Amino acid sequence: RSVNIVAFGNERDNGFSEDNQQPSLIWSYLRRSALISQIDSSLSASHVGNPVFTEYQACVFGNVRLVVHDCPVWDIFDSDWYTSRSLIGGADIIVIKYSVNDKTSFQELKDSYVPMIKKALNHCSVPVIISAIGARKNGVPCTCPLCTSDRRSCVTTSEGVQLAKELGATYLELHTLNDFYIQKYFGGVLEYFMIQSLNQKSSEKMKKRKKMQKCHRVQPPQLEQPEKMPILKGEASHYDADLHNLLCCCQCADVAFYPEDLSTVVEAHKIILCSVSHLFMLLFEVKSPADIHDASIVRTAQSLFAVEAGAAFPPAPRGIPPCVPPVRVVVKDSVFCSCLPDILHFIYSGAFQWERLEEDIKKKLKDPEKTEHVLEKVKCILKTPGKLNTVKDCRSHQIKRLYNTSLRLFFNTPVLADVIFKIQGATVPAHRAVLVARCEVMAAMFNGNYLEANSILVPVYGVSKDTFLSFLEYLYTDSCCPASILQAMSLLICAEMYQVMRLQHICELYIITQLQSMPSRELASTSLSIVSLLKKAKFHNSDCLSTWLLHFIATNYLIFSQKPEFQDLSVEERNFVEMHRWPSNLYLKQLADYRNYVHSQKCHCTVM
Repeated sequence: RSVNIVAFGNERDNGFSEDNQQPSLIWSYLRRSALISQIDSSLSASHVGNPVFTEYQACVFGNVRLVVHDCPVWDIFDSDWYTSRSLIGGADIIVIKYSVNDKTSFQELKDSYVPMIKKALNHCSVPVIISAIGARKNGVPCTCPLCTSDRRSCVTTSEGVQLAKELGATYLELHTLNDFYIQKYFGGVLEYFMIQSLNQKSSEKMKKRKKMQKCHRVQPPQLEQPEKMPILKGEASHYDADLHNLLCCCQCADVAFYPEDLSTVVEAHKIILCSVSHLFMLLFEVKSPADIHDASIVRTAQSLFAVEAGAAFPPAPRGIPPCVPPVRVVVKDSVFCSCLPDILHFIYSGAFQWERLEEDIKKKLKDPEKTEHVLEKVKCILKTPGKLNTVKDCRSHQIKRLYNTSLRLFFNTPVLADVIFKIQGATVPAHRAVLVARCEVMAAMFNGNYLEANSILVPVYGVSKDTFLSFLEYLYTDSCCPASILQAMSLLICAEMYQVMRLQHICELYIITQLQSMPSRELASTSLSIVSLLKKAKFHNSDCLSTWLLHFIATNYLIFSQKPEFQDLSVEERNFVEMHRWPSNLYLKQLADYRNYVHSQKCHCTVM
């Protein structure tokens, strides 16, 4: 360990005169300090051969080698820039000395040599000590009118402090070179920087040693990230489109609207009309006049429509085909009747495209008064009982929300039901119009050459009652909320049976979300068989879910490989899991080798 100190400048008042016996600052410190021993000095030459500095070698702090280069003349920067730059580059501490009574030398130092020192340091963090030496003498100021830059012969404290700020140095004033100023003042600061330098060198040496050890040490294996799981995209709802298509194809129609001259007919469905209007509930006897608290609805129903006597469905015993013709309704208002197809399209599309209905009626009637008359009738039909319906309400999604929630009111109720499912010894009433609109399999079943097409009672096999109720609830409301992963899988199987793809995707997303939210500890202890879910997903053509489950097993390989169900995987599935497993076999082998190395080196493992 060593400390290199470079000192520049002359602390004597009169330069290098032979009769000047004033000792140098560096020599005084080395000779008087109790920490310095084994001092050896020699006069050294510069790069060009001129003897310009004295080199001292000694020991400090017992066993630390101290090397000091004392350069009393600044000419070395002019005559030998290579030597001066080498001295500064190898210095741990720089000391700059000047006499407070030699203003000319100080000015030369400030103007010429300080920029050179700053350039040689080149932003290095080398501590610099500026020592202003001597007691200021009361000289007579210069009276020459041309000498305006130097009217005093002494260097002031503020000038020395300003010089220290330029170099980022520590400023000291030593009025005399006695024991106090040499040992305690200058020596204390110099020894502090020597200790700091030794600490910094020790820290850098330790960092270098650790870096070398790290380079030669076996590195722990890097655990790669698991493969990204397949992304399942949800399917957009086509609830409104399904019901609108029901109007266009007129399947299972049970209402026929006629003008008073019976010249035309417009077919519709009671369940759809009653789901959006209390007026139609009153018209088709779902509600009585006593249940309607808004008298305007009763008046509108009586003035606008008339149900033909005896046209309603008579009560039919179970098992008798529903072959009774639709209910015949006469529309008393001819203008309203001419716009009835547009109004029904508006209702079946979700009853929220009010602006489009306005435009269609305006184009058809081409009479503002008649247009306003028809629109007011529509508002009265669609308004909520007890509340004044405004155009703003019709333009909002309020009616659409009523439309969805009202169909829920007819779910699993015998009101207006025209089909009954028998399942596990229980009966579930339903409405053919909703089933045909929402499910293509049921549309073919109720309109084709099947036994169910002419039966009210339809048996259901292969699913539980709760699962089938959840399936019907989705058809009526376009939403489902499975209570568990197993229930979602049962609902997925039912959706695949009836080819309702969107419900199948909803169940897939529910299963994936629930499995992803399971912590590893719960996944290891759960009785739920993921392999069984995989088998069911494959059997029922849920390709997205089966692929995701395979990736899920591979990603959690260390958990599932310990379970007995892991042996139920087919050879193809096992190969897929082994290929995509995480962590990989290569990583586990590297980890085992690293553990053996750590054990052999008897050092602490940085991984485990």
